[in-house]
Amino acid sequence: MTIHLDDSSLRSLKLFVVLSKAYKTVMDRAVKDMKQYGLSSSEFTILELLYTKGKVPLQQIGEKILITSGSITYNIDKLEKKGLLKRVPCKEDRRVIYAEITEEGNAWFDRIFPKHAAVIDSFMKALSPDEKQAAIELLKKLGKGAEDG
Repeated sequence: MTIHLDDSSLRSLKLFVVLSKAYKTVMDRAVKDMKQYGLSSSEFTILELLYTKGKVPLQQIGEKILITSGSITYNIDKLEKKGLLKRVPCKEDRRVIYAEITEEGNAWFDRIFPKHAAVIDSFMKALSPDEKQAAIELLKKLGKGAEDG
């Protein structure tokens, strides 16, 4: 049995394959860099979020960095034991607990984050600044379209 697909469907399938392969390659390299600092990719990503955004309610971390709530608790516990973050109760709502990077965590991330950013930049150099911006806009559009579809 032969299946005939229209040009749009064929291009969509090709885009899916190319996007998947590019994502895997980029993530594998990024995770390798993260692990050299003694952190899992989830731990690193949580710290990066807190480093760039400040304190964040525990309940919102998963949706911001795409990891499960059970995994968040586990990783928050590990980072807290390492002294890199702390839990801070919300004064206005006792049900809310924030994760906040510690001074030690901030100082450590001040040292490692520029190196990590340089590694990420090194494998994005295949694109010009304008191409990077176009890719950002197109991928956001693709993600939004997939949500709506």
